[in-house]
Order: sequence, then C-alpha cells, then structure tokens
Amino acid sequence: MTNPNNPGGGMDSQLTSLSTAGARQLATTTKTVPQMQGITPRWLLRMLPWVEVTGGTYRVNRRLSYSVGDDRLNFGNVGARVEVPAQELHKLPLLRGFEGDSAVFQALASRFVQKEYKAGESIVEAGTPAEHVFLLAHGKAKKLGKGKYGDELVLDVLADGDHFGDQAVVESNDQWSFSVKATTACTVLALPQQVFEDLIKQSPALQAHVARYKERLKKPQDKMGQAAIPMAAGHSGEPSLHGGYVDYELAPREYELSVAQTVLRVHTRVADLFNGPMNQTEQQLRLTIEALKERQEHELINNRDFGLLHNADLKQRIHTRSGPPTPDDMDELLSRRRKSRFFLAHPRTIAAFGRECTRRGLYPTVVDVQGTKAMAWRGVPILPCDKIPITEQRTSSIIVMRTGESDQGVIGLHRTGLQDEVEPGLSVRRMDISEKAISSYLVSTYFSAALLIPDALGVLENVELGG
Repeated sequence: MTNPNNPGGGMDSQLTSLSTAGARQLATTTKTVPQMQGITPRWLLRMLPWVEVTGGTYRVNRRLSYSVGDDRLNFGNVGARVEVPAQELHKLPLLRGFEGDSAVFQALASRFVQKEYKAGESIVEAGTPAEHVFLLAHGKAKKLGKGKYGDELVLDVLADGDHFGDQAVVESNDQWSFSVKATTACTVLALPQQVFEDLIKQSPALQAHVARYKERLKKPQDKMGQAAIPMAAGHSGEPSLHGGYVDYELAPREYELSVAQTVLRVHTRVADLFNGPMNQTEQQLRLTIEALKERQEHELINNRDFGLLHNADLKQRIHTRSGPPTPDDMDELLSRRRKSRFFLAHPRTIAAFGRECTRRGLYPTVVDVQGTKAMAWRGVPILPCDKIPITEQRTSSIIVMRTGESDQGVIGLHRTGLQDEVEPGLSVRRMDISEKAISSYLVSTYFSAALLIPDALGVLENVELGG
C-alpha cells in the first residue's frame, strides 16, 4: 500500500510531515470565474449612439435626389477571357431602372471588347474623343487631371468593378476631361459608342429610357445631387422671387430590427448540486451573453443588409493609392465628411498604418477614449475591431464614421423594455424543463444600424497589410 506521505514510493524520500498533495485533500481552492477567449473591447457597440425603435422599424426620410446611383460590377471569366454578365449592366447609371427586353442587355454584354494594359499605360487621355464605356474588370488605375499650373492631380483611384464613360456615350462629339492610367496590370472591357447608338436605334424602349436619363441630368440639383431649392440673394429693389418647395424621397429606406438568439441548456442536477461557490446558471449565462454580443458586433459590420461594410455609399468607398494604408489615404477619408468621430480597423491594419507612419517619420498622436489610450490620426481615434475581415490576399478595410441623429450620422437601433430584460435590449427568458431534466433559457437581442445620410460613413477598401 502506498504511503500518502510518500507518493513517489522511493526509499530515499521518507517524509517527516504531511505532504502538500495530501494537505490539498482538506483544503478549499481559490477559483476564478470561467474564462473565455474571444472577448474583445467591442468598440463599435460602445461608441454607437443607440436609438429606441418601438415599432420594430426605423424609417430614414431624405430629400429627393436626382442622382441615378451606380454600383460595382462583377465579372466572370473562361480562362483568360473576361465577360460581364448581362444582368450586371443594370448597375450602370445609364441603364439603371430599364425594364426593357433582356435581349438588349445580352446584346450589349456580347459587344464589349477585352483590352489589356500594363502598369503605367494610359487607358484614356484627356482631350481625346470620349467614344467608349469602360469597365475595369481587374487591376487598379488612377484617374488624373491637371492642376492650375499644369501639374498632375490624382482625382480618384479605380479598381475591380469600377466603370467610367457611360455618360459620355449619350453625348456626341465630347472629349475626355480626365486621363486614366493603369497603376497595375489592368483588364478592361470597352463598349464603342457607335455600337451603343446602333442598339438604341433598334430598341424604342431603350431609346425612351435614354431620353428620360438625359432629362434627369438637366433637372436643377445641388452639389449633393438633391433636388435644388430655388433661391435669390444679393438682389435689390423688388424683383420677382422664385418659389419652390423641398421634395422628399417617395420610397425612403426602412431598417427592420434584426435578431441574434441562442438557447442555453443547463441540467437541473448541475444547477441544484454544484452551485457553490459560484452560481452555475449565472456563469453559463454570462459567457453566453458575451458570445452573443460578439456576434451582434459582427453583424453590425458584415451583415449584407444593414452592415456598415455593405451599407456604405459607393461614392464614399475609396481605394488606397499605393496598397498599404498611408496618411494620405486617411486624410482622403477624413476630407469626405465633417465631424468624423472615429476610425474602425482590424488590429493588423492599425499595425500596417503604424509602419507607414514610421516609414515617413510621422508619429500619430494618442488620445483618451473612455479611459483607454488609443492611436489617433488628425485627432480622430483609430479603434481596433477584429470583426472587419481580412481576405486571403491579406487585404482589409478601414471604416470611418460620423455618429448621432443630431449630426445626421450613423446610429445603432435597438428595442429596450423587453420581457425578462437583463441589459438594455437583451433578454433572458426561462423556457420549459425537458423530460431529461434540462432547463432551457432563450437569450435574445434585437438591433440594427442606420445610415442617415450617405457621407456619414466612409470605407477605405483593399488595404494591403504587408508582412
């Protein structure tokens, strides 16, 4: 029989007192509460101002806008041959809302010509005839203009899915007002103006649609594309003043509250017999709520309906000039909106930005955010969020936003006052006990996010993280 005071059983290790292993049988251990990996600061949930939605739906009313909108196109390929699916052409501003024969789109798609450009080559030159619609299937290019003294200016950065020239084909004898130069190797699809004009002649429905498109372009609008309000200023005497009214969108965007739910199961024997020194049900619920909040933040960023990455206006999505996130790119993001409240980026993206600042000899400031020190650019904090995805090509995105209803920004939507509510907008309801003596708890939270006007949210896309 083994001596408990000599658990090793060796002849040379005779103990003269009780061992620590034996003493532990009568001792009470000091325990931690259950720990959990994956709990993050969840800065988005903390920084968003939350608005109560009592009816389950939040409607965003805006002024009427004449901008026809656009979208990025998706492409397919067979080997090296790239094609644009006919249905993708609905995303072009010129063809948005056209309900004519699908054969028209098939004919258009089949007439695009594939062209390849090397890095540094010009796709179009300013001052030359604008006679093509260009679709950028793959690669990155810079849209260039001339400054006041003839110096070259970068007007925009184009990448996969972008397009230009669709408005030029409806005008005659016009010229490119800008140049487009390939930054990387580019695959481009081009549609000649003459081909488009021939199709217009063959389709009365398309001809009428183009006429309506031209008419919309002629309507007075302000710099934001909204229906203009007639005004007069600086006049004297008694001239007749122009009258008008503020028109609204007839089909405003509505956001319905989404839900994240799970069912927690706890055996009654566990809850009855093993509740000391910690309440088992309470600890199970605590960890479940933490996981549910992580999923809530993930949905607020990645949900295809209301998530910030998918809800950003196309005009507020920009590309990096060179690949990694540079101070120039961050300045470009900030310049497109007022009162930017904070940036949101993956921790690896923040590290990549820090490397670019170090390379230039710049040192971002540090600001206090709710008692935590955070890196900032131009005084705007850069907060970490690991819910922003990193692609297989090691690229990610940086989000910047203005928040609050009073500033026409981004807001969070939730419903409080729920039955069995344990936190604002989060409820835990006791369900039945099964025949196997298992208690079930329904854990629910209702939420969404709304973008009040387009310039409240901006995204820097295709950010290269490097090594």
